[in-house]
Parts: sequence; structure tokens; C-alpha cells
Amino acid sequence: MTDSAIAPSPTSLDLVQKLDLLRQSLRPGQREMADWQGGPLAVSAVPGAGKSHGMAAAAAIAIATQNLGRSRQLVLVTFTRSAATHLKQKVRQFLKDLEIPPTGFMVQTLHGLALNIASRHPQHSGLELARTTLISPYQSHRLLRQCVEQWVQAQPNLYQLLLEVGTLSGEEGERLRRQSALRTDILPALAQTTIHEAKSSGLSPEDLLHLSERVADEIPILAIASGLYAQYDALLHQSGWMDYDDMILGALRVLEDSQILTFWQQQIFAVFEDEAQDSTPLQSKLLDLLTANPNHPSQPNLIRVGDPNQAINSTFTPADPIYFREFCQSREQDRRLAEMAQSARSCQPIIDVANFMLGWANRSPLVGSERPFKVQTIHPVESNGNPSPLGRGVELYFPQDIYRTAEAIGQRVVTLLTENPNLRVAVLVRENKQARFLAAVLSDPNRYGLSVNLADCEIPIYDAGASDRRSHVPAEMLAMLQFVGRPHSPEYFKAALSTLAKRQIIPTTDFNQIANEPEQFLYPSPVAPPTPDALQPIRVVCDRLLQARWGLPLYQLISFLALELNYEAAELATADKLASRLHQQLSEAHATMAATVEALQEIVSTERFDAVDLEGDDSQYTRAHQLTLMTMHKAKGLDWDAVFLPFLHEKVIPGSLHVPIPAQFLGDYAIADVARAQIRANLHGKDPIPLAQEAWQQAKSLKIAEEFRLLYVAMTRAKQLLWLSAAQNAPFSWGTFNWERQSELSAQKPSPILPALKQHFPQVFVPLKRESFSADD
Repeated sequence: MTDSAIAPSPTSLDLVQKLDLLRQSLRPGQREMADWQGGPLAVSAVPGAGKSHGMAAAAAIAIATQNLGRSRQLVLVTFTRSAATHLKQKVRQFLKDLEIPPTGFMVQTLHGLALNIASRHPQHSGLELARTTLISPYQSHRLLRQCVEQWVQAQPNLYQLLLEVGTLSGEEGERLRRQSALRTDILPALAQTTIHEAKSSGLSPEDLLHLSERVADEIPILAIASGLYAQYDALLHQSGWMDYDDMILGALRVLEDSQILTFWQQQIFAVFEDEAQDSTPLQSKLLDLLTANPNHPSQPNLIRVGDPNQAINSTFTPADPIYFREFCQSREQDRRLAEMAQSARSCQPIIDVANFMLGWANRSPLVGSERPFKVQTIHPVESNGNPSPLGRGVELYFPQDIYRTAEAIGQRVVTLLTENPNLRVAVLVRENKQARFLAAVLSDPNRYGLSVNLADCEIPIYDAGASDRRSHVPAEMLAMLQFVGRPHSPEYFKAALSTLAKRQIIPTTDFNQIANEPEQFLYPSPVAPPTPDALQPIRVVCDRLLQARWGLPLYQLISFLALELNYEAAELATADKLASRLHQQLSEAHATMAATVEALQEIVSTERFDAVDLEGDDSQYTRAHQLTLMTMHKAKGLDWDAVFLPFLHEKVIPGSLHVPIPAQFLGDYAIADVARAQIRANLHGKDPIPLAQEAWQQAKSLKIAEEFRLLYVAMTRAKQLLWLSAAQNAPFSWGTFNWERQSELSAQKPSPILPALKQHFPQVFVPLKRESFSADD
């Protein structure tokens, strides 16, 4: 790395100046990416540091200075399809500003990159898309149940061992209850967790079985998991399906061939990875192979950008932040670690509270030996570039109960939006049901005894979790494909016209008249009367659509139609997701218009096809003068002027892992979480592998650590106001809570971080009327 100005190969002085101006506009950390000339680089970024902006700028600079094009490309990979679309837009905009053609790079998800490699070499990957389709979540759920039943039949002795663990009374009812719990909950959960964990780490069923021999537990959890895994893999391949892990494994099998590996290494100039804290072992291995320098094996052309303090998926997915932490540590030793510690997002009081929370959690005895955070302090940017606080910047409340919490939120929101209608405001919660409670109570204040009415103040409530998650894109694509496939059908013609009018592509008129005789309108005879001027725009659009039907390959037609419908970025990403789904589901031999329409009809009629939500897409979640309700997990990557974090109770954050009552006959631990902890201990090189009780304690510590990281992520979504609260009386369990029965509330302790905040920052505490609660209790 160097801090010197970039010396690009192009001779144009104008381009040289533009590149240098772009570099000078970047902050520390971003600039190290821009100055990168090759080799490995780790970038650890605090929340709001602008890592995506810096990566996109660095990508544009590399494309310009390295003369990249179709034959040698920069590959940017990220965690989600929406993030990939967002990043692609940023890179294209930088290239446009530099007046450089938007070539020489591609942006993909890690799974998309792997599938691209695997599908190009089916004889090596073992994945022939003509005969293999991606398994859907519904199909996966059914397959797991099926593999459990086959395992029970194949392993009657192990199944009997599970049934008779501990004390089994002679009652037949108890045996039936255990059978039901094992077959419908316990074993499916074990299968889902361990199969995904093992497969994404490169472990086969045989590897898992060998690992089980190193663990002398009363219940052979890993041996059972190995058997379930073997049944699952056999059923998966018999059914002609693949899962996401198969994509990564298939790509790695391809790259075992040295000639093919060399081909891909020559195609790929470098890889920039975003959200690297969410990588799995096999994903990291794939990127290492693609970026390896044959002449200097320890110097891959790889930039990995992430924040280990925002790793919030590791307890329910195979994502493991340890690998990014190790990458940062190794890069620090050779002076190739850049830290993006400056953040322009939040005001100083919010930064102070977030930094305090990080240090407090690392010292907390609650987390055991698992330190939740990397020591990385958030700093404001220079020249007073951070926003000013609203009021105190941070406010801490302890309302009487959750209904008074809703009222306090409503009152504060009304005050904020009355003073500044352009503010963006959100309530972030740990569970979807908490958002539904707030939506119900704030939407019907009279029923629940609230004195504030958001509707009277014309403040809409947008509940992201309760919003219709059935995307409109598949239905619109179906209408358009049915039309271009059978334009003579009055029904299909009218549906397409209605879709075009709804999207404001054509003027709205009485479509019945022209739809009843589509041939006469679409293909008028020489003696037919001329088309009225008012209908000419409709004729032009229809002609263009029908020409594309025969002029474009079928797999490109959906993308074309999406552009014709003037889709915004999130909708374009959803259309791309849909096209990819259909391409994977239908082989080339069967990808006819009729088969595509049939598959799309099934998606529209039987499945919930989730839209792609673009991070930073403020048209939906971050509109001004709107109260957005959203989970903390979903809020990652977004920010608002004011963020409310209610219901911060000890039972919620950090909470704790627990064993459901139907599964307690197996012991005081959940076998799925134990299995995950044991597999990870092996991957981390620990010996001996912890027994069930020790693994359970490790799983609980990991869970608590991740919950504190989740709270940190939620806190750092706020720009000018962070509002925190824990009601004195709240539900014992939100899962069973019915808010119409206020008698279900009971005294609940606040999250332990709140009393610490009150003591360290006494100015943030805001007492409410009738409040006698002491957070020090």
C-alpha cells in the first residue's frame, strides 16, 4: 500500500485529474483500497464508514488504471443479490463520471459466482443444469422430513436409544409424545442445522461420522447427524435437486483441475469481497483459489472488506466471523490491514454510546470466554461532517408497560415530524411480533388507551414484516409472457395492457374494445381504418414487445420486459432473481415459452416469491414522514435520522438459548446447537472436541455475544436520535403474547446494558410521568 497519488496508464490528463480527485475525496481506509496495486488487503470498517462507497470507487480506479476489459475482469462479490445490484450501480456511476465504458468488471453473489463456474464445466462439477434444479425452501422442508423418516427406518437401534433416554415411564402416551417430538421437531432441526453447517464446511457424511468417534457423549449426536446427512444427500440427488452448498462444492471440484483453474485465474484480475464477516469456510477457499498468484502463492489479488462487529448471522447460518478475523490478523502482520474507523453517519452522543456498549460487552461476565467485539472505536469524520443531535441525541426511558411504551414512541414521533416533516424515523425490534404489536396499538389508539393518534397527524405506519411479501414482479412477468407467447388471446392481451397502464407505460383507456379483437389491432390489414392517434402509443409498445419475443433468447426476455416496464432498481433485481430461478428450474431443452409460462404460473399461484430488497432503497423503508417498523436483522445496511429501540429486556437481549419442553427428555441442552458447536470446534482446530454440556455452554456464549452485536448494529442505524427503552411490565414470552389481554404482562428486568448506560451517561435518562422504576434494580 502507498499513500502516493495514482499514476494511471491512460495518457489523458483529464482522466488523470479525475482519478486523483476521486482518490482525494475518499476517507482513510477507502483511500487504501483506491491505492491498492495487488496482493491481499483486509479492510475492517466500522458502521457508517462507507465501505461500499469505497469499494465501488476503488473498483472504478482499478478498472481505469489496469486496462481491464472483457478478457480480464475485476470481480466484486457480496452476500446478497440486493447488495450486488446496489454495488453494481455505484461502480457504473463512478465509471460514468470518469467517462469510462462500464466494462471490465462483474458483480455477483458468492453463490452466483460459484454457479457460473460449476455450470461452465458440468463434467467436472457434477452439476448439469439440464438435469439438476435448485431446491426450493418448501421442497427442502419436505426433503428433511423424508430423510428423518428414512433414517428412523434405517437406524432403529439409534432411534430406540433416543426414545429411551433418561426415564421413560411405562405410559404409552409418553412414548407417543417423544416420538412426535423427535420426528416433527428435534430430528428435522438437527438435520437442517448440521447438514448446512457440515456441507458448507466441506465435511461429508463420512467425515461427520469419523468426527463422532472423537466424542464420547451419552447420545451420539454427530453419528445421528451423519446418518441424516447421508439420507438427505441421497434423496437430494435422486430427486435431481441441488442446494446452495452444492454450488460452492461444484465450483471447487471444477477448480481441482489445474488447467481449468489457470483459465479462471487468467480471466479474473482480482476479487473484492464485501461483507466478508459473513463468509463460510468453503466460500473463503473458493476466493483464495481464484485469486491465487502462481508465482507468489501467499499474495492473492484479494481485498476482503467487512466488520466483525456486525456479524449477526453466525448462530443460525454457517457464516462464521472467525475467518475474517483471522484474515485481518494475518494481514496486520504484513502491514496490509486498513481500518475504516471514521463514520459520518451518527452524531457524537450516539457514537459515544455505541463505543461504550462495545467495551462494556467485552468486559461482561455474561459472555463467558467469547468476546463479542473486536476492539475498534468509531470516530467521527473530520471538519464537523457528522450530523447534529436531535435533542440529547440519546434518550433512555423505562415506561410503566409496553402500552405506555407505544404511547411514548407515538408522542416522540409526532413531535419530531411536526418540527421537521422530512425526518426519516424507524422502530427496530428483535422479533416480528413486537412490530405487529406496535402497528396494532398505534393504528387503533382509542382501543388501547393511547392519547396520541398518528393517523390524525397524517403519519403513516409501514410494518416491513407485515407488508405483503408476495412480489408483484412474477405476476406482471406472467401477464407479459402470456401475451407475447399468445398475442391472439383477448384475455392475455387485456392483462398485458392493464399491466402496462398500471406501470404508466401506456395511457389508460377502455381496453375491452381493442382487446376483443387483438389480431385487428396488432396486425391490421391494408384496408383497415387507421389507428386513432390516442392508441398509437399502445401500438408502438406492443410492436416492440412482439419483436423482442422473436429477436431475443428466451432467458433474456424477462430482463427486457423488466426494463420495458420501467422497473426501479429493487424490481430489476427481483426480475433478475426470477429469471435465474426459472433458468435453474428448466433445462435448455425444456426452456420453451410454454414451459416457462407453466413454471411461472406455479410460482404465482402456489409460492410466496419474495422481492429483492435493496439496501439503501429509501423508497420503501426509509421514506420521510413515515414510521417504519422493522426487525434489527433486516435493518442492517440502512439508517434513519431517528431510531427507536423498545422492549430491550433481559429476556430479549441478550436472551438465552433454551430447550423446548417437548425436547427436555433428551437432556438440558438442544442437540442441534450442540452439534453446531462441536462441528465448529473441529473446524477451529480444537482438540478434544467438547462434550455435549461444554458445547452447549459454548453455544450459549456465542448466542449472547451475537445478540450484543445485533444491538450494536441496531444502535448504529441512528443518525441524530437514538431512543432506548425497557418497560417495567412486559410479556413473559412474546411468542405466546396476545396484546388484547393486558393481564398477561409481568415485571421484566431490562437488558443489563441499560442500567450501565444510565449510570455512565446520566444525562440520557428521561423520566416519564408515573414512573417509579429504578434501572439500578
